[in-house]
Amino acid sequence: MAVRRGLADLPGEALILVACSGGADSLALASAARFGGRRVGLVTVDHGLQEGSDRRARSVAAWARDAGLDPVRIETVSVAGLPGGPEAAARTARYAALSAAADELGAAAVLLGHTRDDQAETVLLAMARGAGPRGLSGMPARRGVFRRPLLEVARADTRKACAALGLAPWEDPHNTDPAYARSRVRASALPALVDALGPAVLPNLARTAALVAADNAALDELSAQALESARSEVGLSVPVLAAMLPAIRGRALHRWARELGAPGGALAYGHVVALDALVTDWHGQGPVFLPAGIGVARRSDDLVRVVPAGIS
Repeated sequence: MAVRRGLADLPGEALILVACSGGADSLALASAARFGGRRVGLVTVDHGLQEGSDRRARSVAAWARDAGLDPVRIETVSVAGLPGGPEAAARTARYAALSAAADELGAAAVLLGHTRDDQAETVLLAMARGAGPRGLSGMPARRGVFRRPLLEVARADTRKACAALGLAPWEDPHNTDPAYARSRVRASALPALVDALGPAVLPNLARTAALVAADNAALDELSAQALESARSEVGLSVPVLAAMLPAIRGRALHRWARELGAPGGALAYGHVVALDALVTDWHGQGPVFLPAGIGVARRSDDLVRVVPAGIS
């Protein structure tokens, strides 16, 4: 039912791809998708990070073909040289491969098997990082070609579904490796919260993400309008910015910094606070330096982009 709802807006003839690692969540998702009478294919990504990962990918692909999914693709990726730790690099490579496969095959959507438990873990990790509303909104149900139809489904239910269908899910050893923060949250932090606060803590964390995501969408729209109102001939008008509510102004400045070329992954809270200080706490301070060598200074009643010294 969750998968059917998640695809209700797509034409019946549209190709749907399921990203499947062979774990319980993605196996259950692939099985549910193929029962909907739609064109369903499968993509499994081999990151090459574990011994035998190529065999696992071939096994998942063979199961998919036997189950009637078509097309079935194995995408082999390399994480060498990608930014971040092993988890971040693998995620970057995986999403790039899935996007490329969707483009090549003309798929209308790529389904990801993240569950309510994954969402609860994401929210808890965001809280620990002090990530703010954007982090607390968790993983979106939809972003671009990607969809997560199981965000309201418990991980235990995907395991029950696999058992009922006679499927033997692959157990990713990374999921129990204490070297990874998410694994520690899954093994220790969330069970401790459930013990202390009761089983409702998992759906409540996931519900919090959905509520915050809705608020974020509204604030993003308001901040986009506010940014347009603040544009001047040379940059942004300080008086217009100063009249905004702080939450709107901060988002408008963040959006403007992205427009100037600051990469989102490197643009931190401190950068936006420094930009805001040029508006609300101006005492003649020098330029603010953003990632990618971008400088922003106050010139009279405007914020303007400047070229940092030594950069031509």
